[in-house]
Parts: sequence; C-alpha cells; structure tokens
Amino acid sequence: MHFGPRLALLATAVALGLASGAALASAELAKAKNCVACHAADKRLVGPSYRQIAAKYANDRSALEKLTRKVREGGSGVWGQVPMPPNPQVSAEEAAALVQWALSQK
Repeated sequence: MHFGPRLALLATAVALGLASGAALASAELAKAKNCVACHAADKRLVGPSYRQIAAKYANDRSALEKLTRKVREGGSGVWGQVPMPPNPQVSAEEAAALVQWALSQK
C-alpha cells in the first residue's frame, strides 16, 4: 500500500489544526492577561495593533527576545509617549507565546 499523498494531506491537516489551536490559545491568553485593554488586532488603541507590531518587526530576528522582555518589563518610546507598563504576572513562556502570536498577525 502507498500512503504518500494521503499521509501528507493528513499531516498538513493536523499541522493546520495545531496552528489554529495555538492561535486560539494565544488569543485567549491575550484576553486573560488583559493585553486587549491596550492592543487590538487591526487598530491602534492605547498601544499599537497586533498587525502593526507584526509589520514593524517582520524582518527583526531579535524581535521575539526583545518583545518578550518588553511584555514583562515594560518600555517606552518605540510607539510614542505612552509607556507600556511592566507585566510581571505574565510568565516568560506566556510572554513568548503572546509575542509569537502577535508577530504572526498579518
């Protein structure tokens, strides 16, 4: 028996399902950690939209590390005068998941 195309299709479906599940989990995490109070998917609120963040850092290889640190420690000056407050209640793993999700928004 030859399973090549069927196996590839199944692997793709599983990968897409996992990716959409991860995106849903990260969107829910953004709500749970109150990120949505300042950030929206496609429009600026207090801070930049997730799409603006993804566009700005699209070619920055250090973005994940830099933004993960910023989520936890806060920062200012990149998007204007309003500072991003520190979020020590967000673990490093949660911050990395949130940043990866934000960077994937197109």
